[in-house]
Amino acid sequence: MHTREKTRRQRYNNKRKNAEIYPISLTCINFMHDGNLGYLIRAAACFGASCINIIGSIPPRSRLNSLSGSLYDYVKINQFINPGAFLDYAKNNNIQLVSAEISKNAKCIHSYDFDFSRHLSLVVGQEECGVPVEILKNSEKVYIPMPGIGFCLNTSQTANIMLYEAIKQYDVLKARAMAI
Repeated sequence: MHTREKTRRQRYNNKRKNAEIYPISLTCINFMHDGNLGYLIRAAACFGASCINIIGSIPPRSRLNSLSGSLYDYVKINQFINPGAFLDYAKNNNIQLVSAEISKNAKCIHSYDFDFSRHLSLVVGQEECGVPVEILKNSEKVYIPMPGIGFCLNTSQTANIMLYEAIKQYDVLKARAMAI
């Protein structure tokens, strides 16, 4: 059976057998736009994130399934009532937090070296108010340079770039370790 003759779920199930899962999760704040959360679920599945942590409410599965490219069922989703509950979870599980933030003390993602000695969670903020201060205080902060006329990326675009860069660095370190 050719790939196009299979259903989307059949293709996902087949790819799942060899899919890589990384010690990297994605954390986001409840959005005002369900589409962004759907795109984040899709990014987590495509890049092999171990899970997505959602601080706040989660729209119904029926809404998110189509927005995520039907990947909703393929990504572990953890829900937290507020930033404090998520921080407790991160501390109890020794999770390193790296937040996307445009600030003077944030490091450029191009020169930032992700630390994979423990589980890593990439945090993206809510569209209008960003990452909560209590999370920023407990995070490394990175920014994505934007040389164009715009000031900031959409949340889901930011997550895609952060996931891509972290996975790229992880794979390079893994390849070096295997070559030794």
